[in-house]
Amino acid sequence: MEQDIFAAISASDINKIKEVVSQYPGVAHARNRAGVSALMQARYENKMEIVELLRKAASALDVFEAAALGDVAQLRSLVVSDPGVVKAQSSDGFTPLHLACFFSQPEAAEFLIQKGANPNAVSPAQIAIIHSAAASRCAAMVRLVLQAGANPNLQQQGGYTALHEAAMHNSVERARALLDAGADRSIRSEDGLTAAEMAAQKGNREVLEVLQKPVSVSS
Repeated sequence: MEQDIFAAISASDINKIKEVVSQYPGVAHARNRAGVSALMQARYENKMEIVELLRKAASALDVFEAAALGDVAQLRSLVVSDPGVVKAQSSDGFTPLHLACFFSQPEAAEFLIQKGANPNAVSPAQIAIIHSAAASRCAAMVRLVLQAGANPNLQQQGGYTALHEAAMHNSVERARALLDAGADRSIRSEDGLTAAEMAAQKGNREVLEVLQKPVSVSS
């Protein structure tokens, strides 16, 4: 039955999911070989109709599901029971704060930070909190973790920084937030590109202009 639910998620087979859930409501918390729950897998695949079906069937969410779905009430309940849960790592290496940032859940992220989540946590795959925030493509998430002390210059696999992410997607707001927090525009990825060079390569003129603007020096 566990493999049935993951196959149905992959195929976006709503009818099959309804059938399985009606018989086995707990299947929302079934795990695949990587240890990811069915509910989280549906969220990773951005299949929100399936997420809602599984969420309604699920018992209480775990800390990773609650962070990804922005369920602050459930996060609060879990933290009361175990304050250390804010620093837990999922089977795929992410902390609750990684997931709240990646899925653009600012209230959940702010709560986790207030409760001691590390804004510079790094997954085994070298994905830092700042990378998850940048990948959300939400400038407000980037500002939130920077204000909490996230290092803007951490590099993930390939040597990419959050500034490279902003350059790749022509995000002026994210680039400005990172530069204001001290992002180093001279850092090169493993393929030898600075963020500005990446923006130029992609033809992203708006963010390139921001990245090439001289650094203002206060007197």
